[in-house]
Amino acid sequence: MKVYQTNEIKNIALIGGTKSGKTTIAEAMLFEGGVINRRGSVDEKNSVSDYREIELERRASVFSTVMYTEFNGKKINIIDTPGFDDFIGEAIASLKVADTAAMIINAQNGVEVGTEITWRQVARLHKPAFFIMNQLEHEKANFEEAIRQMKHSFGEKVVVAQYPISVGAGFDTVIDVLKMKMYKFPNGGGDPVISEIPDAEKANAEKYHNAIIEAAAESDESLMEAFFENGTLTEEQTAKGINQGIATRTMFPVVCASAKHNQGIRRILEFITENLPSPIEVEATKTKEGKDLKYTASEAPVAFVFKTSVEPHLGEVSFFKVYEGTLTEAIDLINSTTGSKERLSQLFITAGKTRHKIDKIMPGDIAATIKLKDTYTNNTLTSTKNSGVAVEPISFPDPKFRTAVKAKNANDEEKLATILKEMNSIDPTLRYEHSKELRQLILSGQGELHLNIAKWMIENINKVEIEFIPPRIPYRETITKSAKATYRHKKQSGGAGQFGEVHIMIEPHFEGKTNQTEFPVRGQEEHKLPWGGKLVFNNCIVGGAIDARFLPAILKGIMEKIEQGPLTGSYARDIVVNVYDGKMHPVDSNEISFKLAGRNAFKDAFKIAAPKILEPVYDVEVMVPEEKMGDVMTDLQGRRAIIMGMEAEGNFQKIKAKVPLAEMNRYSTTLSSITSGRATYTMAYADYQQVPSDVQDQLLKAYEAEQEEED
Repeated sequence: MKVYQTNEIKNIALIGGTKSGKTTIAEAMLFEGGVINRRGSVDEKNSVSDYREIELERRASVFSTVMYTEFNGKKINIIDTPGFDDFIGEAIASLKVADTAAMIINAQNGVEVGTEITWRQVARLHKPAFFIMNQLEHEKANFEEAIRQMKHSFGEKVVVAQYPISVGAGFDTVIDVLKMKMYKFPNGGGDPVISEIPDAEKANAEKYHNAIIEAAAESDESLMEAFFENGTLTEEQTAKGINQGIATRTMFPVVCASAKHNQGIRRILEFITENLPSPIEVEATKTKEGKDLKYTASEAPVAFVFKTSVEPHLGEVSFFKVYEGTLTEAIDLINSTTGSKERLSQLFITAGKTRHKIDKIMPGDIAATIKLKDTYTNNTLTSTKNSGVAVEPISFPDPKFRTAVKAKNANDEEKLATILKEMNSIDPTLRYEHSKELRQLILSGQGELHLNIAKWMIENINKVEIEFIPPRIPYRETITKSAKATYRHKKQSGGAGQFGEVHIMIEPHFEGKTNQTEFPVRGQEEHKLPWGGKLVFNNCIVGGAIDARFLPAILKGIMEKIEQGPLTGSYARDIVVNVYDGKMHPVDSNEISFKLAGRNAFKDAFKIAAPKILEPVYDVEVMVPEEKMGDVMTDLQGRRAIIMGMEAEGNFQKIKAKVPLAEMNRYSTTLSSITSGRATYTMAYADYQQVPSDVQDQLLKAYEAEQEEED
């Protein structure tokens, strides 16, 4: 295969909502470029992109797929991404290395929630973009309404580059206002019939043509001057302006297609090769230190791994983009993240599961290698000359769905942990932790579907049977008033005995007010607790009632009880403990005696200090179609949510609320059900707040019952 230079490469990511036709468009692009000789389909389970077992079973993309096609002497790297919000990490990683986002719009539905979600990532990463209006052959397609929605959501930078003569079952013709020609597409692909624009369409075409020329002029000061001077731009100036306008995000052109019938795809490939920026024409990617990477072939190599996958009979495949230098087969590099040495024994370009060996990869290109020892997603491979260089990593979203997971066979627990570690290295949005506090293995992801896919893979690929169980909630315990308690630990069993008596008073701790006790403080220790909040330990003893050497033992006993609170066994926080009196025995007093006395005195005082249970509360933002707002609001209020506000965002309403974590279990499933999959949400930890008294009573009863079962 030809070795393409940087200026001959176009890197695009196909993104958009589910069922918009991304995979079908990718299939047609590969067919038109001659990479495949027959178009497959999702329904027939033979597409290039959706080839994995889980995707064949679901008939939908679950992972991003790296492909390529060749057209007009250019190489187009295509990354097909899943449309489900649960797999947004795949889209984000793909956008990291793409130079342009191809946003696919379903002409039936216009701007959907999935479109809004992915567009936010495009904007956050400041990526150039263009739109492909797909499914124009559908009877419910509405081009004008979709354009109206797009302008409403994405602004006036959306400009029509093509518009259909008619939509629905007879769609096969567009007016191309870049070329100012009419294109009639044959069913199944191939060269279109190009003709002059009919008189009936000339006025409309001129309107769109003038709009795109104005947008092109706005991309460059010299073009703007030429536009004001001549009232238009030459064809060469227009082409330059469109290229710069896309590269600098001053315009987002819209082109048309019926991917199902392969109509318009060849012209779109032509548009990509002529008008989209190459890697050197877009905003430079930066290193962690803020240095621009400039795709210089003569520089020492810098390659960034944006995706890791496991392929049957092959093992781990690492997909990377070259940002500096030239890579050749059998090159030795260093992982600047881990310091490990890696040899790229083989280099491939891929089209789904099909791989073609290549000897050289130029800067700006995307390729793959296999069987790296210690390199995963978000790692940078460099040479010894620049071993400290690391590409700015992908910023993945925090999880918003969690469950506890355990192996059905206890002997598989260790194996399960190893599997989850490997899965996290491949998919950083899938996270796990052994929670000491909850005494559970917690698996977190972007939604219930995300975790169900992980479960399928663990059981079907790794052959470990697992089960999901409701995760415990990380409650906190605290007090709301002061209380005193005395505890004497006395034990005599022949020989040396045990004796220790401790008098304490506990009080609520308020930030910035540590000396709040009625006793004179002789010594103070302030402990910032790992789970949040503080413990302030005051030595208020006078007259040597307890020797100072026993105070650390008292503190240790109190800390043990704070780690397993008296009410529900949850962590306690924000408490001031004043040790103000006690008794010793000249022979029987020792550290264990005072540790036990301190722990039990604290427990007794805690229970009479008006204790309260705190629960984690999250900031939740729900993006919902306006007509579904009432249903979503009703559901949130049933989850003890406090609605903080609402605001319009594009064609959707954003509901902001504070919701207890305990009420968010399976929320993604419920939200999808009541909105027919058209809403999405994000959640982020806000703070801890007291639970209502009725909820506290339920928690206390549940804990008591649990303790009785264990006894």
